[in-house]
Amino acid sequence: KGKFMEKNTILAIALSTIVLGVSLFIQTKYVMPRQQERAREQAAEFEAKKEEQEAQIKAEKEMISASFSEATVQNSEDVQEFVISTNKAKVTFTNRGGDITSYKLLEHKDKETGSGVEMVNNVTSSNRAFSLSFGGTENPALNDIFNVTKKDDYTILFYRDYEIKDSEGNPKKFTLGKRYTFSPDDYAFKLDVSIISKEGGEFGIGGAAYTLRTAPQIGPKYDKKNRYEVRQFLALNGGKKFRKNISDKFYDLNSVDWAGVGGKYFTMLVKPSSPSDMLGKIKVSTKSENEDGCQIFIPRKPVLDETSNDTYYIYVGPRQERELIKYNDQTKNAWNLSNAKFNEALQTTGFLSWIEIILKWCLEKINLVAHNWGISIIILTILLKIVLFPLNKNAAMGSLKMQKIQPKMKVLQEKYKNDQQKLSMEMQKLYKEAGYNPMSGCLPMVVQMFILFALYNVFNNYFEFRGASFVKGWIEDLSAGDSIWTWKRNIPFISAFTMNNLRLLPFIYTASQLLNGKITQYGNPGTGANQSQMKFMMYGMPLMFFFLFYNVPSGLLLYWAVSNIIQIGQQLVINSVMNKKRSELENEKTVNKNVLKFKGGKKKTR
Repeated sequence: KGKFMEKNTILAIALSTIVLGVSLFIQTKYVMPRQQERAREQAAEFEAKKEEQEAQIKAEKEMISASFSEATVQNSEDVQEFVISTNKAKVTFTNRGGDITSYKLLEHKDKETGSGVEMVNNVTSSNRAFSLSFGGTENPALNDIFNVTKKDDYTILFYRDYEIKDSEGNPKKFTLGKRYTFSPDDYAFKLDVSIISKEGGEFGIGGAAYTLRTAPQIGPKYDKKNRYEVRQFLALNGGKKFRKNISDKFYDLNSVDWAGVGGKYFTMLVKPSSPSDMLGKIKVSTKSENEDGCQIFIPRKPVLDETSNDTYYIYVGPRQERELIKYNDQTKNAWNLSNAKFNEALQTTGFLSWIEIILKWCLEKINLVAHNWGISIIILTILLKIVLFPLNKNAAMGSLKMQKIQPKMKVLQEKYKNDQQKLSMEMQKLYKEAGYNPMSGCLPMVVQMFILFALYNVFNNYFEFRGASFVKGWIEDLSAGDSIWTWKRNIPFISAFTMNNLRLLPFIYTASQLLNGKITQYGNPGTGANQSQMKFMMYGMPLMFFFLFYNVPSGLLLYWAVSNIIQIGQQLVINSVMNKKRSELENEKTVNKNVLKFKGGKKKTR
């Protein structure tokens, strides 16, 4: 046995040695050379990438100085305008500050002007779009005449020499440059801001190198009285979306992934390529001299290098998912941006946004066939009512079951009034025996409430409804209220409420809601205080909603009105079924009473 163990040990050692030797051979002969080769390849790739980046940085640093000799305007003291047109926008520049004075979207018409939507509004002599100011947000925009180079159809460069004093009073000479680069088919453009120091050292005033500002106001024309139009400060702060209604305020952001302003259907977003270079303390302003404003100021940290070049990607266009989401995929935009998350600028209901996505998808698929967004809304409404009908029917049937077990419930409540735990257990048994689910009445209401909230946001903000006509001469724009008559003369109280429009949809909605309430109450009359509450809900609420929703987008009222009309038909069916069930219950009670009476009067016989 000992010799056998000894042989096994020797054999195990030998086999282990062979395996180890073979492993080392394979590792040395095949694996290590491949790893070394891969390491050399990675090192070469890293060096090549590093050289490429250094070359790119060098090229960017030389961008302004290399363009000086090509300038079309040199040291001009005259204010001049320059225009760049793409398939998406017509952009007008001024050599005063190298700023933008007009930005018209060519594919989207303004209902008031009939031309492209103007995204740079309320421009003044000292406040323009994408102006720069030295230092922090409190300093005025640069108003000097810049030199200009229009390098090609889609690239324009502005630059100027400056000399300012630093915090110690020493003069600093440098060149400030702005280069705008556009793409023919992209709503986003690139803005490079370059500071080339002639003496080196840190550049900054009051803790900031410079501040970049957006347009004083975005388009279309903003009417603060229209509560269905909005102006918001939007940002992506460390990967989390940030949205606030516009007010004069400073916001401290941890990371300015992007920031901008948003209206109901259009937005302007600024994404720095290096968020860590931004200060994060963003100023929001609601004033542009004597006009209402919607402007943000983004300060840049002091520049430490001799030369700096900051790149900003700026989106100016529709607040539309299919356009904004392109910047999450580098193959779908001109700037190779990926995961920019511009689509986080969309208006959503938060935790119900998944319902919005489903509803939009359904609408889009229906519209591929219908080719009319109004008809698509009607079809979607019909489909939703068909899907929800079983829930509504079950809720109605549940109310009958509740009526049937009501006497037994009163007995249990009286019997166990001092023992709530026992009462709860007995009530559960009673519900189970009767086949009644207490939640059956709440579920349809909760589901429809969630859908209503999601639909409200869809119909109020869905870009595809903007300008979409349903019926000519009545519903010309599903994103606005309908109109059958318009007047110009202001009538006290009436004009403020109606916006000088007589609308038909609010009357149709209110009438359908009142009729629906009447039919529903007939199907479930209720008693006492419950009946009073039902009457208020059925009659008072629709009348209140008439005044609240008179000017809501016609797409939303169209949904409500059609939904009510279908609900009337469904409720008539439910009422018919409930009446039959009530008759059966009454007959059953009558039979039970007769049986009891007969048993009580029966004579005993031998």
